[in-house]
Amino acid sequence: MPGQDSANGHLSTREFSTLLVEERADRVVVLLNRPDVRNAIDQQMVDELHAVCAELEKNPKVLIIAGTEGVFASGADIAQLRERRRDDALQGINSTIFVRIAKLPMPVIAALDGYCLGGGAELAYAADFRIGTPAVRIGNPETGLGILAAAGASWRLKELVGEPVAKEILLAGRVLKAEEALAVNLVTELYEAAELMDAAHRLADRIARQDPLAVRITKSVFHAPAEAHPLIDQLAQGILFESQAKFDRMQAFLDKKNDKKKTDGTKS
Repeated sequence: MPGQDSANGHLSTREFSTLLVEERADRVVVLLNRPDVRNAIDQQMVDELHAVCAELEKNPKVLIIAGTEGVFASGADIAQLRERRRDDALQGINSTIFVRIAKLPMPVIAALDGYCLGGGAELAYAADFRIGTPAVRIGNPETGLGILAAAGASWRLKELVGEPVAKEILLAGRVLKAEEALAVNLVTELYEAAELMDAAHRLADRIARQDPLAVRITKSVFHAPAEAHPLIDQLAQGILFESQAKFDRMQAFLDKKNDKKKTDGTKS
């Protein structure tokens, strides 16, 4: 894969049964891996995603999430969901992990292929970036099963695509094809399946070229409530104005600019 060489870390020593995990110096790649049930999200997968988040909260890196065998995630595991009752719902089993993923310090990239439905779609909505393939089918069929999309779609989807499209998905069971998802910016780019992970790594490479602290703080400020601005922006900028990276990167920019002036002057 493109990107930096693999780097051994805490995640590389763990054993996962529902995920394939690769840890690199500046990113972690997680593949949802329950192909026999189209990567349906069960309790074990939720627990393993919590373990990944715990490590990324301590050691922030970009997270790339994708599926295996041409499917992102077909939804929550219906066999488990069928048996859950009120107290299970009140625990917010899926919503808790998706909120945790959304709040990770560094950006999250969801690379989508094939079915991305129900809980799988809500996992994708929690990411900062969504890219996909022409085979993507994304939506929330929960009302057809007698429940609601309670793990983020009921409020996050409106922010992503606007109220009219969100209501079509949530209330009328509309499943978006890839081009439709692209048209409403639910995904931002489409690639052939063989190119999808390369594209995800190129995006991670672009993020890696930024200052990590500036990226982390910008993500936090971006998701702050409206009433927190502009005070939180000023406080965050105050932190970054004191960082060594700010001085080094700005000096490098000025040096490059001066070198270009000298070169242009020589040519003239």
